[in-house]
Amino acid sequence: MSTLLHNLSEGHYKLKHLATEEVEIAIAVADWNSHITHKLLEGALEVLHQSGIKEKQIKIVHVPGAFELTYAAAAFLQTEVYYDAVIILGCVIRGDTSHYDHICDGVTYGITSLNRNASSPVIFGLITTENEQQALDRAGGALGNKGAEAAITALKMIDTSCEIHN
Repeated sequence: MSTLLHNLSEGHYKLKHLATEEVEIAIAVADWNSHITHKLLEGALEVLHQSGIKEKQIKIVHVPGAFELTYAAAAFLQTEVYYDAVIILGCVIRGDTSHYDHICDGVTYGITSLNRNASSPVIFGLITTENEQQALDRAGGALGNKGAEAAITALKMIDTSCEIHN
């Protein structure tokens, strides 16, 4: 196994361009593989709270599986509430059929398509692994917490969006 050179899940991020009390974050989390995805959610929430974002500034919805994450992200972008970032969290573990490839491709293309035209960044927090242990390693295990990394990415992209639009 290669040495981990950098892990975003170690720490938090302080916004540069907005006061934390002005920020609204949406999170869509898949309940398929919930023993993993809920750990991703915990990691994301921990980072957001450490960064000064309050619970009332975070809207969380649960969807059945990874494929439904694109729908939830699109719905967040169309609500009356302006979300500064939308985070999707899910886990797909390879099985014996091509279902894995179809789900991973569908979510990847869906989120990419949303980001092309979105007023806010949609953060890709879908882990795709060969086996359950790899997923556990990325949900608070040996390789950090990819949910925490998604939250840090969201905060950095909020700053990037402010830089672009100002």
